[in-house]
Amino acid sequence: MRLQVRYPVGTGTLVLRTARDWDHDIAPVEATPDGAVFELAFDTPFLALKPCLRRGDTLHYSIGDNYVLTAHEPDPEIWPAFFASPRGEVSPLLHFESAGRAHAVRVYTPPGYAENTLRTFPVLYMQDGRNLFFPDEAFGGREWRVDETMDRLDQMNSVRKVIVVGVAPHDRMRDYTAPGYEAYGAFLTRTLKPAIDAGWRTRPGPDSTVVSGSSLGGVVSLHLAWRHPEVFGGAMCLSSTFGFQDDLFARLETEPRPPIRVYLDSGWPRDNYDETNAMRDLLVARGFTLGDDLLAFSFPEGTHHETSWADRLHVPFQFFFGRAWAASRGTRPRLT
Repeated sequence: MRLQVRYPVGTGTLVLRTARDWDHDIAPVEATPDGAVFELAFDTPFLALKPCLRRGDTLHYSIGDNYVLTAHEPDPEIWPAFFASPRGEVSPLLHFESAGRAHAVRVYTPPGYAENTLRTFPVLYMQDGRNLFFPDEAFGGREWRVDETMDRLDQMNSVRKVIVVGVAPHDRMRDYTAPGYEAYGAFLTRTLKPAIDAGWRTRPGPDSTVVSGSSLGGVVSLHLAWRHPEVFGGAMCLSSTFGFQDDLFARLETEPRPPIRVYLDSGWPRDNYDETNAMRDLLVARGFTLGDDLLAFSFPEGTHHETSWADRLHVPFQFFFGRAWAASRGTRPRLT
């Protein structure tokens, strides 16, 4: 296996330490302008390892838990950091305005973002931005724990690192329902996303851009991906109030199907369970395939509030950004 470790080395040398002998340096077989290449032979199904940066007599281990490669990963890449915090960072409140409508935004950047400047990142745009990161600004004091969940999945090496943009609505009912969600979509696609792509190291294409929300936020997320597939390649829709004040059922029956992926879920009972199942079946009728470009789950005793959404948020994160999904399609897994 050829393993690429990408890092702006400067002064120093990249080496590996592995579980075969944590005291032994494995030297690269090739130095590259953006890191080094290592060759590994496997005599076990998986191998734990750490990229290390050697500067003189000092050895710096990469932050966070061990990386674990399996024997059949297709040419993996690792993007380590050595001096950063193992936790991601959430920005101060940022303010964006379009057509007289102001939106407060926070941006989560993953561990090592500022240090390993070679890396670019997928982006997840999430509705109800004030409920995502901090209990003191969330509805009822209950936040989604987005940063904690992203950090933990990164520790597990189960997802690619992701930038998360939490967007607070100007007027939730107007922004997330018909016809107002057309203007809100224009704000996201024409004002906010260009600003994020200009100010952060993003991968701007639709295959790396996902939109997400719960309840009415799930409705507008599916609307945005369906209406703007050139921008958003996927939608996460949790406990969505489909059919309450939107035209999605009628549109999805007749409009051309865009090349997007969709995640649906609901709790049971009384958590938009029937509405979600109806949307699932409509998407299947339109050619979506469960387990491929569509996932749909029902959570017994799941309820319609932030704590329940926080508890199951790791599932759509792994669907859209997980190593397992990438490996099943033969695409290169990025471990950090």
